[in-house]
Amino acid sequence: MGPLQIKEILQTTPENQSVVVKGWVRTKRESKNAIFIALNDGSTIHNIQAVAEPGQFSAELLLTVTTGSCLKITGQLIASQGAGQTVEVKITDIEVYGTADPEEYPLQPKKHSLEFLREIAHLRPRTNTFSAILRIRHALAFAVHQYFNEKSFFYLHTPVITASDAEGAGEMFRVTTLDLNNLPRTEEGAINFKEDFFGREANLTVSGQLEGELGAMALSKIYTFGPTFRAENSNTTRHLAEFWMIEPEMAFFELEDNMDLAEDFVKSVISYALINCKDDLNFLQNRLTEEEKNKPQNERSLPLLEKLSFVVDNPFERLTYTEAIEILLKSKPQKEGKFQFPVGWGIDLSSEHERYLVEKHFKKPVILTNYPREIKSFYMKLDEDGKTVRAMDVLFPGIGEIIGGSQREESYEKLLGRVKEIGIDPENLWWYLDTRKFGTAPHSGFGLGFERLVQFVTGMGNIRDVIPFPRYPKSAEF
Repeated sequence: MGPLQIKEILQTTPENQSVVVKGWVRTKRESKNAIFIALNDGSTIHNIQAVAEPGQFSAELLLTVTTGSCLKITGQLIASQGAGQTVEVKITDIEVYGTADPEEYPLQPKKHSLEFLREIAHLRPRTNTFSAILRIRHALAFAVHQYFNEKSFFYLHTPVITASDAEGAGEMFRVTTLDLNNLPRTEEGAINFKEDFFGREANLTVSGQLEGELGAMALSKIYTFGPTFRAENSNTTRHLAEFWMIEPEMAFFELEDNMDLAEDFVKSVISYALINCKDDLNFLQNRLTEEEKNKPQNERSLPLLEKLSFVVDNPFERLTYTEAIEILLKSKPQKEGKFQFPVGWGIDLSSEHERYLVEKHFKKPVILTNYPREIKSFYMKLDEDGKTVRAMDVLFPGIGEIIGGSQREESYEKLLGRVKEIGIDPENLWWYLDTRKFGTAPHSGFGLGFERLVQFVTGMGNIRDVIPFPRYPKSAEF
């Protein structure tokens, strides 16, 4: 089973028992009475303190015990004599697994900027901030699978390589084995993809939704949780080129059922983090509070734990897109010309509009429904008015849209008409259309960008800081 981790040792009652501790040195300090080594193995935000007597070990050995070095320490677990910890290790032996030259090791015991840490993404998990984020990310991923399993959903693995563009945006990464220096051509001069590995154009998926719907039409309730890719040349704090999506699809669910599920789902996974990640969330909350000290009082955000509890404890506000536009048109920022983007029925709401509704008007998460058909995807069910579709977006403070979904169009004729209307060749979606020909049923689903959820729960300002190795324009270093 391996050695005890520091998290377990810190919870052990000290009885002068022998323990072995393995981890990386965070700090080492020496006084005339003792040598103190703070060790961390990533299992917890907390270090364990190991104490040696002066002269107990050679100067040559102690020179290799520097910040970043990896050690195996053997000793007795005793009650701590100092403040800040309940137990410590009285060292009897030190084995150095790996040294870290302090002249070269970039993570010294001082504050580093997030921008700098992105440049050393291979080492940033060793910092308190990023180890906390990665532990919370794990907890949220576990909570996702636990939630759907308890709700009798089946986990469906949808393809990463696909020939369809679910969103119709065209911003996809191409997958090919063709020799780019000697591309095969058709008689018309176009690239001959029949010579490619799959015999046709293929791309990395932007969504598992379409294939997910196929699963729901047989298993009733499925969810996907996997990587998705968008070749969008965006350098904002909210976009990545590679990210993870959670996409449940449910047969026999209509729009109201879809909203109920989405609200219950996000509340459940956030609750799991609140219960199981207390130490890490407290650390991140203190970090954010320190960051905001210089901001005016009215510009400071809610303390992190208070914000998360508020989302869990309060019902989400539900209203239609049309009602939201009316609120925005009457709003103070609109009247004073402070919105950067114009407001009017038919616009695709920008982040500033979404955040105004959530943070200023309702002061709670919002679910918007029934958007204009022209600004939503082809697969969404048309409302009776012929102008809107049964879409729903869940909007969160500080994030804007965190979930997008809809009731799907189950009518073969209406879906076929919409596919043709936006210029998609029905032959490319014959398999998707087939599910509307053979035993069609009302069904719904939604997509949640996992990094957006992690960003919200951790309070991080940039989405590049909530995924271990972020992919964005001009960056695929690690």
